[in-house]
Amino acid sequence: MSNHPRAVLYRTRRPRLEQGHPWVYANEIERWEGEPSPGGLADITDSRGKFLAVGYVNPASQITIRVVSYSPLEAMDAEFFRRRFERCASFRSRFVGERASCRLVYGEADFLPGLIVDRFADVLVVQVLSLGMDAARDTWLPVLIDVFRPSGVYERSDVGVRTLEGLEERTGVLYGECPRYVEIEENGLRIEVDIEGGQKTGYFHDQRQNRASIAPLMKGWGERSGIRTEERETENGKELVPVNANGNAVTFPYWDGATVLECFAHTGSFTLHGCQYGAKKVTCLDVSAHAIETAKRNVERNGFSDRVEFVVEDAFEYLRRQVAGREERAARARKDASSGQKVDTSKPLTSEGRTWDVIILDPPAFAKTKKAVTGACRGYKDINLQAMKLLNEGGFLVTASCSYHVRPDLFLETIQEAARDAGKTLRLIEWQGAGRDHPRLAGVEEGHYLKFGIFEVRSRTEL
Repeated sequence: MSNHPRAVLYRTRRPRLEQGHPWVYANEIERWEGEPSPGGLADITDSRGKFLAVGYVNPASQITIRVVSYSPLEAMDAEFFRRRFERCASFRSRFVGERASCRLVYGEADFLPGLIVDRFADVLVVQVLSLGMDAARDTWLPVLIDVFRPSGVYERSDVGVRTLEGLEERTGVLYGECPRYVEIEENGLRIEVDIEGGQKTGYFHDQRQNRASIAPLMKGWGERSGIRTEERETENGKELVPVNANGNAVTFPYWDGATVLECFAHTGSFTLHGCQYGAKKVTCLDVSAHAIETAKRNVERNGFSDRVEFVVEDAFEYLRRQVAGREERAARARKDASSGQKVDTSKPLTSEGRTWDVIILDPPAFAKTKKAVTGACRGYKDINLQAMKLLNEGGFLVTASCSYHVRPDLFLETIQEAARDAGKTLRLIEWQGAGRDHPRLAGVEEGHYLKFGIFEVRSRTEL
């Protein structure tokens, strides 16, 4: 038997721990045998004294114990962390690539609760979210360096959840050289990451696979513009040449590409992928001027500047204004058609009312708590409703939610409600979560925070 204090759980509790959930809440503990030490280890038993797991303790938190082992463990020493980190390295090497920029350590899902590690090129950015991992910092940090061999380690523990653990926010260099701006490669693109000022750890690795999934949406739009291909004699012999309605050859290389709107663009990651896969024109929108400046640099370093326009504006207001402009034009056209007379054109039409082939919505979390879910769903419904109204017939809506409290079925239901109100019919093409470097523990719903869908959108009246 260990010398750890023991948490004895209630007999009447739900068997969440036995089903793989790695947290023990304060209201699940019937009594303590021995005095728990904040940040120290404790054994966990059921009401009959059967050993269940070992975890570290924070008596001040509602999550009182976070499980680190399901077998007896004397200490979270260097050897313990080495085994865990080596497993993390092996897993990412298999599913992402040996030196790929990705999430290396994903907290509970890697059996290292409260510790996040992202790799950006040769720099590691860590977030320490819990008391137990904060207390063990001097043990795990040198092992992390030894296993992953970074040129630098930077801490971004500037997150509010630390206050729930009784910890202060902190940032700064923990090891080596940590330039503020690091260039990474993702799906063949060069992307700048601001490890000091970027959101979270600097960049969202969780959408890597989802960003790649938009590739089939970016081509196949030329025919709608009256462009077809025909065989013609060229300097290279007979080739298929794109030709417009007048029979003239089209020289623009992206004639078959989609028009794309990315809202909540942050650093422009979906914009970059859209251009990479052949988009004709992309509108990159974010409310943050700083984010748009970063997106501009990313677009320039990949050679896409001639196909991207940038807008600094609130996405809700922008979408509503485009819808209002489109509805104004439609109303004027209906009036003209019904009366058979010319309408008063002394009032100029608004310049708004644009439409796109593909609209991408990847907003920040709208619901930070359970109480915020109702308001968050109103927000999700609003932006998806407006986006559907602005899609060209048969266009694609790419939409996501990273609000954990908005469950997947609720998010899908909200999108369907928006489609009903917009008079649209949806076909679901893709429905995914976070990428493979963000594994989920089965039965742990907290890990299913990201919802990502691609929908084909058609008007009911056109079917």
